[in-house]
Formats: sequence, C-alpha cells, structure tokens
Amino acid sequence: MSANADRVASEILLYCRAGFEADLAAEISQKAAGFGANGYPIAAANTGFVRYVLADQQPVHTLQRQLSFETLVFPRQTLVAFPPLANLDREDRISPIMALIRESGWSFEHICQDLPDTNDGKALTGLGKSIQKALESASRKCGALRRKAGKRWLHLFWTAGDQVQVAISFPGNRSEYPNGIRHLRFPHDAPSRSTLKLEEAWHTFIPAGQWDELLGENMWAADLGAAPGGWTWQLVKRGMSVYAIDNGPMQASLMNTGQVEHLREDAYSWQPPHPLDWLVCDMVDQPVRVARLMGAWLEKGWTRRAIFNLKLPMKQRWQEVDHCLELLHQSVENAGFNAHIRCRHLYHDREEVTVYVAIV
Repeated sequence: MSANADRVASEILLYCRAGFEADLAAEISQKAAGFGANGYPIAAANTGFVRYVLADQQPVHTLQRQLSFETLVFPRQTLVAFPPLANLDREDRISPIMALIRESGWSFEHICQDLPDTNDGKALTGLGKSIQKALESASRKCGALRRKAGKRWLHLFWTAGDQVQVAISFPGNRSEYPNGIRHLRFPHDAPSRSTLKLEEAWHTFIPAGQWDELLGENMWAADLGAAPGGWTWQLVKRGMSVYAIDNGPMQASLMNTGQVEHLREDAYSWQPPHPLDWLVCDMVDQPVRVARLMGAWLEKGWTRRAIFNLKLPMKQRWQEVDHCLELLHQSVENAGFNAHIRCRHLYHDREEVTVYVAIV
C-alpha cells in the first residue's frame, strides 16, 4: 500500500440503525479493546453510522478481520476506511476520490454507492448514481476496478453532497446487501408485520443450503407470545406443527390449517409435551427475564434451536445485550452442551435484537 501518511486506512466504518450509534460505539470499543486495539469511536446521534479510529493512524485491516461481522450485534455493515474526504468541489467530486484510490493501491470488483439510513441520507440517493459510470471508467483505466480482485468491493459512503468516506469490504466479513439492509416483502396473508422479523432472522442465521434440513416439514415448534400469529405463520409455511402459547386470539386462517394448537397459557410456566425442534419467542418483557426463560428451555433439553427477541431499554442497550448473552452462555454450559449463539439488530427489528441459539 502506497498511501500518504495522512491517508492511511486507519478506521473501521460501521453502519447501523439511526439512534443506535452510542450502542454500536460501546460494542465496538469493548470488543476492539479485547483484541488489544488502541482506538476510539466517533459517533453522532441519529446519523446511522460510527467510525472507529485507531490511534496513531495504524492500519486497521487486522482489527477488522478480528471483529468478524458474524459476531457483531449492532452493525449492518463493517468496512476498512480512510478518513472522510470533505469540502469536495461539487463540479468535480471524482478527481479527489480517484487520487485516493490510486494512492491506496486497492483493487476491487465492484463500486457501491452507500448512504446512511436517514432522511438526510435518502436525499442523496441520486448523487452516487450520477457519477457511477464515470467512476467505473476511471477505476478501470487505472487498473483498480478488475474482473477478478478477490471479491473485494469499494464503498463510497456519502454523508453530504461534498463529503464522502472511501472504504473497502472483504467477502465473508461484510453484508452482501446495499447499505447492509436486506429488504423483504410483507406477505399479504400474514397476520402482522412482525412476521418479517423471523423471516429475516432465518436468512441471517441459517445458510440457504440448510433450510430444507433445519426448517423442514414435520418438525415441531413452540411460539411463546404467539398472537396474532406473525411468527407462527412463518413456521406453518415451512410445514411445521406449532404450539402457539398466548392468551390473545390467533388469526383464524392459521387455525384452519390444522397445524396449530393454540394454548391460552402462561408462556413462563407452559412445558412442551415432548422435545421440540424449534422455540421462537417475540414477547414484550424485560430482556433478562426472556433470556433466563430461553436458557431454561435449552438447559432442560426442551428444544435444540431457538430464535427470540430481546426488547431493549432506552439506555445502555449494548450492556444489556452483553449481559443477556452471557446468561445464555452460562445456561448452555451448565447443561454440558456446546452451542452456537448469534445476536443481531436486524433491519426489521426496532427497539430489540434477535438471538439465535443452536445446540451442536
């Protein structure tokens, strides 16, 4: 790499839902410190992104690999980045971007035009499109944009019409979707929009090639806090039989499938009549209480896999998530099991995170 001293790629750029910048900053700072990194976050409220900067402008590639995207909770995307280019000439935004690309020595197969998921970001939608072809042409001419470049992608993250951050992503350690967002279409016959949370969770946590095995027909599942049936609907569509536990009413068409047994019982005291393949849960309750309930199910061997949401407090949300995940790890260890545990703040989540646990 031949970049000038003031243009070292010394930052990790992370996208998130607007309003969760402080939580992402707390998470990334704690985890980076665990790898011995000497850095600091730059986070402004409601901007939809966080910059984590290494001190003394040290190259950040090693830390970005250590902070595996799969293990992170609040980021939608994670990139190796240069400091922002500011005060760009609106008549010629391309020249300074290309100068930085040439100095970086980077090569890549694709150029992504990224924006914060905010109203200000949406106002910039046309900017990247207007210069995309010219950037691609200039990048090809200098040898940076290639047909084969290790599946690396260049990202231009626009935060204003005259400010952009140039970054790069690596296969297996990024989101493959624009701006880190997987958009799903709401099924017209589903009982509620909450159904998209479980669908996105499956896409996020379960490889496509394993869906037939892990989400197959003739499986048994329980849905705690099921009414009106948004998550049960997803289970039924996969051919599962479902115990729907909730005092509220379920969608009539779901009950007509013959695959759902609706039990008006307390989700905290109900016990399954036999071990289940899946437990799902989207209840409004204290996150620690839900985490302990999920841990108890896993300890007792009532399910091998679970997906559930943890509703978060208004402050110190990362600390609450970290505590709940530790409780889950302890429950699994107490039972003598090995488990795969992942947690992500999904696009279709709001003030909650989604957790996946699989006993292995």
